[in-house]
Amino acid sequence: MNSTLKHIAMTAICLVLSTVESTSQTSSPAPKKWYETISLRGYMQFRYNRLLETNPDLKCEQCDRSWGGNNGFGIRRARLIFSGNLKENIYFYIQPDFGSSAGSTQNIFQLRDAYFDLGFDKKSEFRLRIGQSKVPYGFENMQSSQNRLPLDRADALNSAVSNERDMGAFFYWAPQKSRELFAGFVRDNEKGSGDYGVFALGVYNGQTANRPELNNNLHIVARLSVPTKIGNQIIEPGIQAHTGRYVIPTENRSSSVKAIKSFEFNDKRIAGSFILYPRPFGIQAEYNIGQGPRYNPGKDSIETTSLSGGYATFSWKIPGKRKDETFFPFMRI
Repeated sequence: MNSTLKHIAMTAICLVLSTVESTSQTSSPAPKKWYETISLRGYMQFRYNRLLETNPDLKCEQCDRSWGGNNGFGIRRARLIFSGNLKENIYFYIQPDFGSSAGSTQNIFQLRDAYFDLGFDKKSEFRLRIGQSKVPYGFENMQSSQNRLPLDRADALNSAVSNERDMGAFFYWAPQKSRELFAGFVRDNEKGSGDYGVFALGVYNGQTANRPELNNNLHIVARLSVPTKIGNQIIEPGIQAHTGRYVIPTENRSSSVKAIKSFEFNDKRIAGSFILYPRPFGIQAEYNIGQGPRYNPGKDSIETTSLSGGYATFSWKIPGKRKDETFFPFMRI
């Protein structure tokens, strides 16, 4: 009788274990299709510059086109971002802008980013970016307008690459811990630049975004930026440089202005960056030197001249009463 009961009990246990195993197998989620991993997001910036304007003659070719006199309301940016992983190590990113301007026409469609990231390992610590994307030169140039404190980037470094972008191929490397830090700086609202690697090396046309190449000389860029923890603080010192030959497009030339026949000029710079992430006090400072084409009004000519310039931004992070509120008083010099 005892052996019969033991046999029945063992059979019941086996049935229970079999049921549990079968249930766990059937309840596991099916892998997502590639199109289910694609995300869509975006943002818009609406701006009015005349309220506290003190100099109606102040304008900047690479800044907000609504600067200066006789301007009113304007859409600074209106963007949609399509991104996702086609495979585990193949990532794509496409960002059109509906707030661009060309001459006197505003709010036209223009492509900003369109690239693929090809990861060479499972964690994509080594990856190659191919297409039109940001050129890895400068910290603030890499910052999205959603994360940057000032509405406009500092002209000292931003003048190196108009719209911060060009067509090319860029190699990025960063260990997993650094990639997590880069993501955390953006996620935790610490005004990060995004993940552009600890080390970057690339080649690009050198004529800026949405413009064709005009010579057979590719630009070369390299960047090293290392986030480092010091107690509760994190600093990110960096150095970057680029070199190449820039050709002034025909539509930007004036028949009366003198220049070398080819309108081709040296274009090279080197810059240093220092970032102290706001915990709660923050510092963001950059300075660069180099050579590039510049108009000389005294000689009515375009010449290769030396250049230098930089900026420093000081900020303080103040949490609001609600979790989704943060105040950032800042000062830039």
